[in-house]
Amino acid sequence: MAGRMACDASRHSMPSDIPAQEQTRKWFRSHLLNREVELQELYDLPQAELDLLMAETAEIRSDPENKGRSHGRWCTAGYVLELARIIDARRD
Repeated sequence: MAGRMACDASRHSMPSDIPAQEQTRKWFRSHLLNREVELQELYDLPQAELDLLMAETAEIRSDPENKGRSHGRWCTAGYVLELARIIDARRD
């Protein structure tokens, strides 16, 4: 689809420890990064971008009104946030 980044092996390293469900194309539109981020990209993001993504998704999840306005975005933000936290913890 236009605007969405294509996932190809030349751009993303796909470590063998990425679960199959995370290899399915899922994306989150980040306003702080000014682009769409696919789940697979979280593993390769520089720490500064991962930090911004965690801050953005935490803000979305912390506002109960967001759940009512866009339940899908609220759920996706939670999934992205938790996966980003796991990746962040593994990097330490």
